[in-house]
Amino acid sequence: MTKAILVVSFGTTYPETRKKTIEACEQAIQKSFPDFSVHRAFTSNVVIRRIKKQEGLSIPTVSEALEELVEAGVTEVYIQPLHVILGGEYEKIVVQAQAFQEQFRVLKIAKPLLHSEEDYAFVKDILLEKYGQFGANTATVLMGHGSQHYAFTAYAAMDHMLKGAPVRIGCVESYPPVELIEQELREEGITQIHLAPFMLVAGDHATNDMTSDEEDSWYTYFTSRGYQVATHLVGLGEYREIQALYIEHLKTIIE
Repeated sequence: MTKAILVVSFGTTYPETRKKTIEACEQAIQKSFPDFSVHRAFTSNVVIRRIKKQEGLSIPTVSEALEELVEAGVTEVYIQPLHVILGGEYEKIVVQAQAFQEQFRVLKIAKPLLHSEEDYAFVKDILLEKYGQFGANTATVLMGHGSQHYAFTAYAAMDHMLKGAPVRIGCVESYPPVELIEQELREEGITQIHLAPFMLVAGDHATNDMTSDEEDSWYTYFTSRGYQVATHLVGLGEYREIQALYIEHLKTIIE
């Protein structure tokens, strides 16, 4: 087969959520593009090393995966990042792919989850459908990863579009901080909180930073302030609607 799709994510060391999210996205993509071979790569070298040590699985970087495709005689490659924003991890893909531009007849990179205004509106509707129906005095706070990259503004834009709705987005590592979200929810009279990840996978951040009993977790943060808290360990990649949006991004560069 001379045409391939390379599905790229940050990766996760949690096998269960990897299967439910990354693998589920790959399977949905393969089903939508039966004439292509579908391959996997991760952008996190740390995750790749840990999986190799813990599970004995070898997952390639983007460069390694493209090298394998060259050797296999593939001539067309379409890369679909499963990242949420156009941040540093996305730029890693671009830089590694550029080195192979001359070795394929076609080499294109699709957009991550949030790119166009239409993407934001589509994702907003999904979030409201999944997490906006829990009743009066209740809100869902979604945990985004955040970024030191200037693309961190994507999370603030998504949260801004949700203002006035019972779903909000905060970040572990950048803006909006959970403290700001909590202050606004308190002013709105919210007493019950649902926590869920605004990440492809429900991995390390969701398990430790969001739902654990650790002193600095979001679960502890909200319960210590008197809220009733429920948690949902469901990565965005589990939702068929999210998978469909990645597929639409792929169709854009293939067609």
